[in-house]
Amino acid sequence: MGLLQDKLAKYDEPQKYMAEGIYPYFREIEGKQGTEVLMGGHRVLMFGSNAYTGLTGDDRVIEAGVAAMRKYGSGCAGSRFLNGTLDIHVQLEKELAAFVGKEEALCFATGFTVNSGVIPCLTGRGDYIICDDRDHASIVDGKRLSFSQNLKYKHNDMADLEKQLQKCNPDAIKLIIVDGVFSMEGDLANLPEIVRLKHKYNASIMVDEAHGLGVFGKQGRGVCDYFGLTDEVDLIMGTFSKSLASIGGFIAADKSIINWLKHNARTYIFSASATPAATASALEALHILQQEPERLENLWNVTNYALKRFRESGFEIGATESPIIPLYVRDTEKTFMVTKLAFDEGVFINPVIPPACAPQDTLVRFALMANHTHEQVDEAIQKLTKVFKQLELL
Repeated sequence: MGLLQDKLAKYDEPQKYMAEGIYPYFREIEGKQGTEVLMGGHRVLMFGSNAYTGLTGDDRVIEAGVAAMRKYGSGCAGSRFLNGTLDIHVQLEKELAAFVGKEEALCFATGFTVNSGVIPCLTGRGDYIICDDRDHASIVDGKRLSFSQNLKYKHNDMADLEKQLQKCNPDAIKLIIVDGVFSMEGDLANLPEIVRLKHKYNASIMVDEAHGLGVFGKQGRGVCDYFGLTDEVDLIMGTFSKSLASIGGFIAADKSIINWLKHNARTYIFSASATPAATASALEALHILQQEPERLENLWNVTNYALKRFRESGFEIGATESPIIPLYVRDTEKTFMVTKLAFDEGVFINPVIPPACAPQDTLVRFALMANHTHEQVDEAIQKLTKVFKQLELL
């Protein structure tokens, strides 16, 4: 065994939890993802999905993907930069730009590669990237690849953001990057105050709308639209793997920014383009989202119901304002135990432990879709109440 294997063989943390029977990852689903899924031949309520619009199993989305495969094949065998651009890629980009209120958009093969590719090439030496300390891992990795100085501020602490801005050279580019909806806690960025500070310190703003698209704003246009601040945000990022029932991502901005990214973002230039099926599925989901406003109404109806029921039942759910409901446990082992016991009761939820959160903030993440029912929420809360009481967490 070589030095590399010797080192990595010492990593046995997962095996410890496997031995205890509470390892919570890589659980196999045996069919379409919906509000209920089949796992091990059993019906399980799915409250661990990011499919807020509930479109992942929609026949129209599936058929759009199938038709695209028949027309274009299974892949593009190249990057968008060379032989991998299809007319449906361009159509999707045009429609996304119009949807989020920007001049142009650029599609990437995954949401992660949007942030990890866009962020490093926006700023240079002598410039600044300033992030909320709970921004998504893709933002963290993107800023690590940048030659700019990286600063961070305490979560949603606008006084601390201003303190970081005051450290910057007034003549340098200052890019504030923030999640519109924070993916673990479910709370929103204080975008109005961030915009105020943008003008005060001559900064720019990039908002990650991964969990805002399809949830907030008119027709699900996102948090920027929800606050009426689309024109004040320089770059808007989004993904297809949540509300748009596919996989991929995009960045939207003015023409000059998109022109630069098209020719400089390494994860765009040197990655194979999104598959025809993924592209067509996202495009169809975008159409459905705009044509069926009742989908968004249903999502907020069941979200407000669940928020009320969890609070009434005594759960600690923090400052969430979204379909993402954190149920705080504040202990890693008990977080895994909650996940396992809930699954045994027929409820699928996700554990959140470091580095996705601080050690004292471990939680299980309960997420809602537009096609969840009040009855499903009631059943899940009844079972989760039993589990939390069993572990003396309520």
